[in-house]
Amino acid sequence: MKKLVSALILSGLATTSFSVLAEDSPHSLTGNVSLTSNYVFRGISQTGGDMAVQGGLDYAHSSGFYLGTWASNVGWIEDFQGYDSGNVEIDLYGGYRGAIGDSGLTFDVGAIRYMYPGDNNPGMGFPDGDTSEVYGALGWKWFTVKYSYYLTDDVFGITANGSDYWDVGASYPVGETGLTLAAHWGTFSFDDTSVADYNDWSVSATYDMSKLSPVMSGVTVGLKYSDTDASKGFWTDFNNEYLGKSTTTVWISKAL
Repeated sequence: MKKLVSALILSGLATTSFSVLAEDSPHSLTGNVSLTSNYVFRGISQTGGDMAVQGGLDYAHSSGFYLGTWASNVGWIEDFQGYDSGNVEIDLYGGYRGAIGDSGLTFDVGAIRYMYPGDNNPGMGFPDGDTSEVYGALGWKWFTVKYSYYLTDDVFGITANGSDYWDVGASYPVGETGLTLAAHWGTFSFDDTSVADYNDWSVSATYDMSKLSPVMSGVTVGLKYSDTDASKGFWTDFNNEYLGKSTTTVWISKAL
């Protein structure tokens, strides 16, 4: 892990980026790597409060069509879900996004598959962690509203057929300073397992390090405070770690 973290930091601070397609091509291929003090997804820590190394690769077409994959280390597969082994999340997603005429509105529709390779211990009786989601979002200026619906009977290891998540957020760039301020509120409803339902909220700030030096082009640092009203009795893992507690997260990322 130490070698992996060191490699991430070195690659994250490197100034080179890859471009495998011609500048006038309708196709684009981009990547990203990041190091975060705590992987928090929709208010719930995926690593039990530990750091995470993450990275992704995205393809986009000028028409609005896109495909991508993203991965991170996680801890909940073993510590919360009861897998004998498994500490990686791999996401595959695709969709279509664009503008709605001259209204100023934007849209994004797509689907994502969250996969958690590992050895699910059938003797523990826990559902599978792999989850499929479809989503639709509308944006206007700094504001976005997104609705996600789950197609799988098990949602992140919880028996919850027909579950959904609402996400309302705003992101405001402060002039040309490189600073962006954001706020978020979300609500997760797990059908058939209402004890797992919760609301989450966060405020964050990110800074484009290229404003300090061209050498730092593509490097972003961030700070986020998040909290939930998730049931402590339900969302506490086998290590007695409450995964929905308030937390402050810092990270550094590099666009490739």
